[in-house]
Amino acid sequence: MVKYCELFYSFLKIGTFTIGGGYAMIPLMEQELVDRRGWMSREEFLDQLALSQSMPGVLAVNMATGLGYRLRGLRGAVSAIAGNIVMPIVFILILAILFRHFRDNIYVERFFMGVRPAVVALIAAPVFRLAQSAKITWGTCWIPLLSALLIWLFDVSPILIILAAVFLGFAYGRIKLKGDF
Repeated sequence: MVKYCELFYSFLKIGTFTIGGGYAMIPLMEQELVDRRGWMSREEFLDQLALSQSMPGVLAVNMATGLGYRLRGLRGAVSAIAGNIVMPIVFILILAILFRHFRDNIYVERFFMGVRPAVVALIAAPVFRLAQSAKITWGTCWIPLLSALLIWLFDVSPILIILAAVFLGFAYGRIKLKGDF
């Protein structure tokens, strides 16, 4: 049985060593929760990730809540959430105090400019890995591309895109159930 301190420590590592927010945390979460700890399979991780993304709130906290609750109930969820948020809160407080003094420093500005490409890479890598796990092929890549183009070029509301995706996905599922084609 998983101990509360193990949940806290695992999510403490995830929250401490990730720069760039929720999507940049995905590779570290996958490595810690699936590969190292074995608390979930890749398929379960993908499902939990999809559920966490669809819920309001911070992705990493939603992941911590879901896994912590599944493994140890309410106390497990609290342990995982606490581990996940404690260091970012400390870092934010320290940065807020220091930022007033160093915001015009050219080296600080260059550091943040240098971190941006690394964060993009941290986000892009799990996207491709998750696409492979979800069995997304080049034939289905048109869906997110079309969605992005509709939002960008034609200023279509993302809410309408989501509602259309829900409707079309439901319709496709109903049609597919009636006959395998």
